[in-house]
Amino acid sequence: MKTPILLALLCAFTSVVASAQEIKLPEKMPELATTEQADLGSADTGLQQGDKPADFTVRNHEGDEVSLRSLVAYKAPILVVFYRGGWCPYCNVQIRQLAEAWPEFEKRGVTPVLISADKPDAGAMAKATYEIPFPVLSDPDLKAHEAFDVVVQIDDATAEKYKTYGIVLEDWSGRDHHKIAAPGIFLVNKEGAVEWAHVSKDYKTRPSVAQLLQMLDGRN
Repeated sequence: MKTPILLALLCAFTSVVASAQEIKLPEKMPELATTEQADLGSADTGLQQGDKPADFTVRNHEGDEVSLRSLVAYKAPILVVFYRGGWCPYCNVQIRQLAEAWPEFEKRGVTPVLISADKPDAGAMAKATYEIPFPVLSDPDLKAHEAFDVVVQIDDATAEKYKTYGIVLEDWSGRDHHKIAAPGIFLVNKEGAVEWAHVSKDYKTRPSVAQLLQMLDGRN
């Protein structure tokens, strides 16, 4: 006969396993198109050069609180990279490329910071899979997204269509708002101001690592 404590432990274990099975990273990686040079540094939405995002506090992949102010204080300049979510194969390609290029960013004294509406568990999965050596932040309540003005509302019809591909947005964020990030990259300097910004109009197209490094090398 199972004791109440044992039953409780079994229920907790079952809950964790079920939660872990809800989400998984894409297995097939598509070709990620590179932003045209003429379009590099364009942002029709989101903060612009010279803007200062409001401070916010979110959680990292371990569930610990992290504020923008602390990131700027200890790691600036930071390259804030908003991605749609761990469910997005194009985002996974970008994340892998950024992780592989970490030595080049480190050489330039710049720290990438990844942010999505995913819950910490999903961020931890991405961080472990791609061995990401820089911060991966979880923002399901969209505090950072709103501070940088990159919130995208996914309509109900599209959310339902995603489900046919095995993507349940609620499982990734732990919320029911169906909001994600416009793929955006913001270079934030030691004064907490945006020095460079790019928001992709097409989520299948992103600035390449080479373009980002060239931009960093061209800073005054």
